Amino acid sequence: MGTALTHGFDLSFDRLEEHFLCDAATDAVWERLVGEAKHACATDPALCAIMTEAILGKQDFYAALSGLLARKLCDSTLPLSMWETLFAEAKVGCPAVDAAAQEDLVAVVARDPATEDILTPFLCYKGFHALQCHRVGHWLWSQGRRTAARIVQSRVSEVFSVDIHPAVSMGRRVFIDHGTGIVIGETAMVGDDVSILQHVTLGGTGKGRGDRHPKIRDGALLSANATVLGNIEIGRGATVGAGSVVLKSVPPFATVVGVPARTLGG
Repeated sequence: MGTALTHGFDLSFDRLEEHFLCDAATDAVWERLVGEAKHACATDPALCAIMTEAILGKQDFYAALSGLLARKLCDSTLPLSMWETLFAEAKVGCPAVDAAAQEDLVAVVARDPATEDILTPFLCYKGFHALQCHRVGHWLWSQGRRTAARIVQSRVSEVFSVDIHPAVSMGRRVFIDHGTGIVIGETAMVGDDVSILQHVTLGGTGKGRGDRHPKIRDGALLSANATVLGNIEIGRGATVGAGSVVLKSVPPFATVVGVPARTLGG
């Protein structure tokens, strides 16, 4: 479990994660984020304008997150107002997107040893950003607003280099590290507490239609450059080694490596 600089704050990241695992209130994350933003201003005044715009001038966590993402995604053809509207509609239609984002943020700190605070992944980690945009796109897809969902997918792919079909169901406390080059196909499913590193593909074999993509069960780890193809299952707590190509289901808690992937010790 990750550690962090405390900056004098009362609630450790270990305790934050325990709160989420118990489905407790998420106010502590916002309080900590505001505290770290204030600390950043105090230690580096050049950052004050950024901290005010992104966090200190917002009323709550979701307002800060949606404003940040809207500014990153907007361009001359997809204006800021459109993104603000989509994020606001998602919050009304699916209030769980707020808590899910906070859980994902805590998961980043808990699993990434390079992360020392909440502020940095909130502002800078495009894997986290892409996942939150996908959660909004998935809600749009579930509402039958498929063109809007596809626009979100396309723009997120352009900006963050993460291409997740909006139909994909993503579980809770998902950690997408780095994000670059991740591709997840339409009928894939990602469970709770899954970790996905850069250049991972959850794809089809190119044969047929229908249910054709992998199912990643709770707690699995997909290492860098892993490729998982077909309607197969990566079992609970399993690990797919870096650069592996997986064409068959992986049992729970097994580790597979190689091309094609084989179970270690099997």
